[in-house]
Amino acid sequence: MNTLEINHLHVHIQNKEILKDFHLTINEGEIHVIMGPNGTGKSTLSKVIMGDPHYKITKGTITYKNKEIHNMLPDERAHLGIFMAYQMPTEIEGVRESDFLRTALHEKEGDSFQLMHFIKTQEEIVQKLGMDKNMIHRFLNVDFSGGEKKKNEILQMYLLHPSFIILDEIDSGLDVDSLRIVGEAIMDYYQENKPAILIITHYQRLLNYIHPHFVHIMEKGSIQKTGDASLVKQIEKEGFDFFTQNSIGTIYEK
Repeated sequence: MNTLEINHLHVHIQNKEILKDFHLTINEGEIHVIMGPNGTGKSTLSKVIMGDPHYKITKGTITYKNKEIHNMLPDERAHLGIFMAYQMPTEIEGVRESDFLRTALHEKEGDSFQLMHFIKTQEEIVQKLGMDKNMIHRFLNVDFSGGEKKKNEILQMYLLHPSFIILDEIDSGLDVDSLRIVGEAIMDYYQENKPAILIITHYQRLLNYIHPHFVHIMEKGSIQKTGDASLVKQIEKEGFDFFTQNSIGTIYEK
């Protein structure tokens, strides 16, 4: 089974500890949501899973598909099927969107890559996401709106066909219509492929379209509470302070 396991993880950046004895297991076919106040380590977690070299693991392990990945390079993790949609996608002047996507998919598929299939699939996904078809001929994310950048991340997800997906605040910068399109596209991909998904978000609104199995509240670098989807409504009602200032026990233990 394609299971991600994080055990006793401690992470530093610039001599400051961000993640502290962090534990999490995500099985194939499960959707997990991590919520919590700003500065608790949510985005740090996503970057560490993906292999951002700015963060130093001082203790603990990350395994995926029974392989220890915490010392792997980001491209090695990507080849294992791990994909991350970024909160703030990088703009790359001089690199056209379609060329970037074609190169990434060719790198993944090698000799089995088929150009015509790539072009057809790309066009279908662009239409599904309500993107301007001319976007694929523009430089990657340059002068894209916030919504265009996020849709572009989902386009990459569909083309690369990952088995483990990290969505770091994919809902930020989306208007109501784009949020619905992105949310429904993610859920469609899930229904078709049953990947593991880790969603990092501050708000309930994305979860109107994506239905998690587990919701975690993160505080001070570790998970403090775990529950099912009903926990999101309680967060909306009570706020994070209710959970971080009151000792109420774990709502649902996985």
